[in-house]
Amino acid sequence: MLAAALGGSGQWDVRVYSGSVGEALRAAFAECSAVVSFLATGATVRVLAPVLGDKTTDPAVVCVDEARRFAIALLGGHHGANDLARRVADVFGPGCQAVVTTASDAIGVAALDGFGADLGFGVADPELLAPVGAAVLSGSPVNLLVDRQWPLPALPPNVCSDAGGAYTIAISDLADEPAERTLRYRPPSLVVGVGASRGASADEILETIDAALAAGNLSAVSVARLASLDIKASEPGLVEAAARRGWPVEFYPAAQLAQVPVPNPSPVVSASTGTASVAEAAARYDGPGRPLADLVVEKVKSARATAMATAAVGRLRPRGRLALIGLGPGARDLLAPRAVEELRRAAVVVGLDQYLAQIGDLLRPGTQVVASGLGAEEERARGAVELARTGQAVALVGSGDAGVYAMASPALDYADRDDIDVLCVPGVTAATAASNVLGAALGHDHCAISLSDLHTPWPVIERRVRAAAEGDFVVSFYNPRSRQRDWQLGAALEILAARRPPGTPIGWVRNASRADQSYGVTTLDLFDPAVVDMYTVVIVGCSQSRIVAGRFVTPRGYTWAA
Repeated sequence: MLAAALGGSGQWDVRVYSGSVGEALRAAFAECSAVVSFLATGATVRVLAPVLGDKTTDPAVVCVDEARRFAIALLGGHHGANDLARRVADVFGPGCQAVVTTASDAIGVAALDGFGADLGFGVADPELLAPVGAAVLSGSPVNLLVDRQWPLPALPPNVCSDAGGAYTIAISDLADEPAERTLRYRPPSLVVGVGASRGASADEILETIDAALAAGNLSAVSVARLASLDIKASEPGLVEAAARRGWPVEFYPAAQLAQVPVPNPSPVVSASTGTASVAEAAARYDGPGRPLADLVVEKVKSARATAMATAAVGRLRPRGRLALIGLGPGARDLLAPRAVEELRRAAVVVGLDQYLAQIGDLLRPGTQVVASGLGAEEERARGAVELARTGQAVALVGSGDAGVYAMASPALDYADRDDIDVLCVPGVTAATAASNVLGAALGHDHCAISLSDLHTPWPVIERRVRAAAEGDFVVSFYNPRSRQRDWQLGAALEILAARRPPGTPIGWVRNASRADQSYGVTTLDLFDPAVVDMYTVVIVGCSQSRIVAGRFVTPRGYTWAA
């Protein structure tokens, strides 16, 4: 069961080990990046103790008891075990609880040993993780030095630029010397553009790269990649230089690099390659449609007499992050685990005030909350995109699924430039929630139609209802009725009634899955539109739908009459 669920997610290549418990567990520990042990924690510790190394390189280990009541993050909590324990508990269902004991997770603060890891941050001073982490967790003031905005999770209020604390967290690509009580993070912000003549050695290329980095007082740990002209893709020295340092290398066509403005264009280089610059242009280019990197170190030539290599350094502009999150119909247990992860990943959360009130306990301390009232959907969407464009990690939330009559559509309309990263997190829609309350109303072909004419003229809505009636679709009506719009639902039902039997099932659900949920099932000829409001979803069956033991059922496998 667990192997199928984890393997089916596509996140893991799952292996199942059997045989001698000790040998199997040690083999899994040696060969895998994460291990789930169906063994007592004490026994697991005794088996693995002789082979434990370092928490940053050892596999994450989760223990599950025989009754499957607990999934315990035993080793490597901040290196995958905490998340794996939660995933295992989700697979085994409500009877299984994830046990996470790391202090930062207990109080909801971002863990420093994994801070920025998904962005590629490196830790320059790992020995300071424990004391600085303790200061953060205790509420002591901790200074924060950041030269640019990065899309990082929220840090608690005691971590700020003017805290006046004994410890400091610094995020910079500068090659500064270690400072007492300063925990330094190195972001992957630098691109080194490389020009290399045929036959240039890896040693000469690396010497030139190091000279360019030194000229800008830049850290090699912050190099995100090397870049060069596509005709250099098979140059052995360049390929070897990248491999030695573990840097990826990208190659671009001359036509693309030729469009990049640089301070030192060369007619000679242009005549031989088709672009007036290789090193400087490659250092700035970040792909079609993306903003150019800032050139922080101009072209540096090799110090060797042969001068077969050049290097320049560009600084990438951090891309903000926008997560579009559907919160589902309202019940906490119908909120997707991925949505919870993204809420805790954000530094700013934007949404309707009543939705934000539902999830306040899920946000990390220090999260900025931007709330607004009904009718401000476009302003919320535009504001979330603009906040993301400042480089922050932003979550824009709405009910149901973000892409269904919700906030994803206007947000993506405003995100019309390739300058932020966007992630859409699906949620349970109001229609699917309502269908499950009623029975199996959406068991065959169906459609959803909003009856609100605030954004869609009524003649267009009417035409869509007639098309649904002609096609014999089950129809879910969103926004069916309000104080100002009390006639549209009746008009829509008249259209459907003209092409369906009077006994066609119709169901309504108000506040599906919430504590004050109410619902009913009746037939098209007996339904009273006055029982519904804007918090209700109305579902009208097709000609084959029926009421079975009080439940609304649309058969899945029926055969249509000719």
